[in-house]
Amino acid sequence: MLPDEELCLCFHVTRRKVENFIRVERPKRDTQLSECFGAGTGCGWCRPLLRQLFLNSLDATASTDSLVDLPSAEDHAGGRREHIHSGHGRPPSGTQA
Repeated sequence: MLPDEELCLCFHVTRRKVENFIRVERPKRDTQLSECFGAGTGCGWCRPLLRQLFLNSLDATASTDSLVDLPSAEDHAGGRREHIHSGHGRPPSGTQA
């Protein structure tokens, strides 16, 4: 997943926004990433990836490029569709599954 591709598909939050939020705001818990434009508060599909980014931010020895091996944007969107259609999450009203 490239920096400007959407990590949170419900609220169109990019990977770059989340990484910058982590760097600037220094959240104490992964759940505080919801303060980054609502990331993770929709269908829930992106929560494991948000957690990965948060946990890797705690590793001071990790370089920015090696923090997390996130899926491609296409694989991420496809997984979300399956997640929603299987009844495990519901996107906010007004957004597409």
